[in-house]
Amino acid sequence: MQAPSLPAAFLRAPIAHRALHDLSAGRPENSREAILAAVQAGYGIEIDLQLTADAQAVVFHDYALERLTGRTGQVKAATAADLGAMVLTGGATGAPTFAEVLDLVAGRVPLLVEVKDQDGALGPGVGALEEKAAEAVKGYDGPLAFMSFNPHSVRILSGLAPDVPRGIVTSAYRPEDWKLIPAATRDRLRGIPDIDATGASFISHEAGDLDRPRVAELKSKGLPILCWTIRSPEQEAAARKVADNVTFEGYPAEIPL
Repeated sequence: MQAPSLPAAFLRAPIAHRALHDLSAGRPENSREAILAAVQAGYGIEIDLQLTADAQAVVFHDYALERLTGRTGQVKAATAADLGAMVLTGGATGAPTFAEVLDLVAGRVPLLVEVKDQDGALGPGVGALEEKAAEAVKGYDGPLAFMSFNPHSVRILSGLAPDVPRGIVTSAYRPEDWKLIPAATRDRLRGIPDIDATGASFISHEAGDLDRPRVAELKSKGLPILCWTIRSPEQEAAARKVADNVTFEGYPAEIPL
């Protein structure tokens, strides 16, 4: 499957993980405030998409509401309006929809969009969120790419939005970190086998596992390597020995001139 190229902008400025969040400054992760701060600083932005009860794509990392809103319940049981009305803990606004974030960013910086797994076990039970995400980006003017841990999602996106770059988020898949994922699935995904089948334009790999031989193999073939999540200049320096760019949080990453 032919993969669209990842725009060069994704390989220049570091990418702010869940936008440029800082609770001490009133900017919760994935919030409007964090997104606007990243734009103003000139960073790329990584955000997460979940599906609401009324089938809308909303920018929210967790499946449960509690950590980010103090409320009980699941994101999938709330409407987009519900989530927009729940002020994010430490901030001043609620969770934005994907459409609202596209309007906020307006093509000014690269936008890396993680489609969160809706299957529950990185299996084939996905599609509704991918449809909403692909619909939202029609006509968007600016550097944007989709990615997901679930290769089924990436394959679906290749059909729904064939011209939008898409990548696979990859990992060491340690059992202690992925207890809900069947061992056979972890073992398979650890080998990063779905690049060709999904038409992946890049991978975003776990920073602590960048020495994996398969990552080196893909890099040698010209596939861009992003990584997650970097939390210090020292970690960034080590990651850049392999990765073409980093997703970062918690420190002011330097933007190359």
